[in-house]
Amino acid sequence: MLTTLRIKNLALVANLTLELQPGYQAITGETGAGKSIIIGALNLVLGERADRTLIRSGSDACSVEAVFDISRLRVPLKSFLEENGLEPCEENQLILKRTFTAAGTNRQFINGSPTTLGVLASLGEWLVDIHGPHDHQSLLHAAKQLAILDAFGNLQSRREAFAALVNRRNALESEKAALIIDERTYAQQLDLLRHQSNEITAARLQPGEEALVQEAYQRASNAAKLLELSQSALALLSEDEASLIAQAGLLGRTLQELHRIDPTAAELVAQHEQAVLNLRELQGGLSHYADKVDLDPARLQELEERLNLIHSLKRKYGASIEDVIAFGDTARQQLQKLEQRETELSRLNAELKKIDAEIWRVGQDLSVQRRKVIPQLNKAVVKQLKDLGFAQSHFDVTISTVAADSSPTTGASLSLSGLDTIEFQFAPNVGEPARPLRAIASSGEMARVMLALKTVLAQVDEIPVLVFDEVDANVGGETANAVGEKMEQIARQRQVLCITHLAPVAAHATAHFVVTKQIKEGRTLSEITLLSKKDRITELARMLGGQSDAARKHAEALLK
Repeated sequence: MLTTLRIKNLALVANLTLELQPGYQAITGETGAGKSIIIGALNLVLGERADRTLIRSGSDACSVEAVFDISRLRVPLKSFLEENGLEPCEENQLILKRTFTAAGTNRQFINGSPTTLGVLASLGEWLVDIHGPHDHQSLLHAAKQLAILDAFGNLQSRREAFAALVNRRNALESEKAALIIDERTYAQQLDLLRHQSNEITAARLQPGEEALVQEAYQRASNAAKLLELSQSALALLSEDEASLIAQAGLLGRTLQELHRIDPTAAELVAQHEQAVLNLRELQGGLSHYADKVDLDPARLQELEERLNLIHSLKRKYGASIEDVIAFGDTARQQLQKLEQRETELSRLNAELKKIDAEIWRVGQDLSVQRRKVIPQLNKAVVKQLKDLGFAQSHFDVTISTVAADSSPTTGASLSLSGLDTIEFQFAPNVGEPARPLRAIASSGEMARVMLALKTVLAQVDEIPVLVFDEVDANVGGETANAVGEKMEQIARQRQVLCITHLAPVAAHATAHFVVTKQIKEGRTLSEITLLSKKDRITELARMLGGQSDAARKHAEALLK
């Protein structure tokens, strides 16, 4: 559940902390007071794209933070956090934070770890389901209707298995399409792949080779200079009359005379002897180095040609030697497939035939399960609709399945959702035939059908927080009371936040918040307050039309 929502410098909110409770919570207030800011803040912290115009006037940045209690969350959250390099939850608390600035900087965090907007949005889909006043329009789409049916029947695993088969089939079709080409193109591809494969193979590239060749080339191209420098160093060290070693001999004799007169100078003699040894070692090293310097022009040309070859292959096939080698491996595999085209086509056709049979089997099984679930969904939705004012309504799900002789697995049009198409049918009044939901004109009727479905799905849905933003629009009277009862019923399984203008809907809440607009220091602010029982009566009376005795008594009756 959502325990805390902190909003800073968003629209009319300067600094707000909302401490939420389990169960059903109503949020009310005058039109324009800022109730929609709550929804906007939630959308932001759950990964929706930020609009810089939402930053409060006079501020440079905006932030939203949400804290969730995940002790009852039934999703693989721990592995999700690990896979995305995020900190684990401490004390069953998941902390999401979103900040963005007027300059366009956008940052998001999960448990204090920076993350991407995509990761935040993926996590948000597990946590909160937000329904706005027009979201019931999604019920008009066949794909959404099918998803609702599968969710109610707990058929997602079967549906995912079917989708995996279809994706595998599409991959096989792509492989097959690459082989089915005209003879001229086939010959051109063979020539190209042979050339690429042979060119890379002939180069006999080794991982890490470029750095070694570059180093050897550098030495070889500077061989004359290296030899000159090493020989000059040897002359200075030992070959000239005034060489260091000759001078060291003179120095040694002087120190010996010093030592003969003053025995305490023995240490100086020892240091001189060590220095002479070091000079002799340096002499030997320089001689060895000079002997190794190779002035062979043929070797220099060989290294230059090798470097040119490596650079040429990198320009054609990859940014590094390893990439070139990998390209060559792929080219050889593709060449082998093309050279064995008929054999490969036979293999692919056999696999496609096998997977077509499996798709048909799994699709038929999914269809059978859906047909079993449909009467249960119909019955459950009709029961909820009766409570919402449709005493004699009729709800039905029609289903049609691709026939066995229509070859559903040919072509790229095979749906990932199965072999079925369905449509929700609804008749709100006695004597009227059931019609598709898309033929219903009343948004009030649509909203109540959506609420009925949401009530039914609450028992199987794993999303812990449901937010309803004025989905009770265009309803009133006893139906409003029924909507409140539905919210309360859903809240037995989930945490529910409902923004409403209807007192009977708000009266069913276990906690009631009111959003007000205040003017402080010449600035307009939106504030939200948790109401006491006495204050709830005042707010409900306002929603009923005023603070008359009749309105307050009506409010008290609603709470009772």
